[in-house]
Amino acid sequence: QVQLVESGGGLVQAGGSLRLSCAASGRAFATNTLGWFRQAPGKGRELVAAITWSSTRTYYADAVKGRFTITRDAAKSMVFLQMVNLKPEDTAVYYCVAAPATYYYAQDYYKETSYDSWGQGTQVTVSS
Repeated sequence: QVQLVESGGGLVQAGGSLRLSCAASGRAFATNTLGWFRQAPGKGRELVAAITWSSTRTYYADAVKGRFTITRDAAKSMVFLQMVNLKPEDTAVYYCVAAPATYYYAQDYYKETSYDSWGQGTQVTVSS
């Protein structure tokens, strides 16, 4: 498994921006996928964005396309989620996740079960 430590959550007004960071350690990442899930109050967890480590393919939830951008810094073993034009419905706990593989089918990146490591989560609250 991988150790994941998130930072960068907080309270922001609607229309504002935040940048989440995740430091990863414990496994070579050349064939891995890293990403972000979120869980809003009373709802299940959903993939927000994912990125493959070596080829930098990216996957996004429809609700965040055009507003969120996932990137990674290979040298520092970090992954970032830049969030702009935040909306109250983006309020959730955001979890950094890691998978030990890349997948042939895009749908597999959206499944919780595809990821074997989870961070503790960081709260993002967007006020209206």
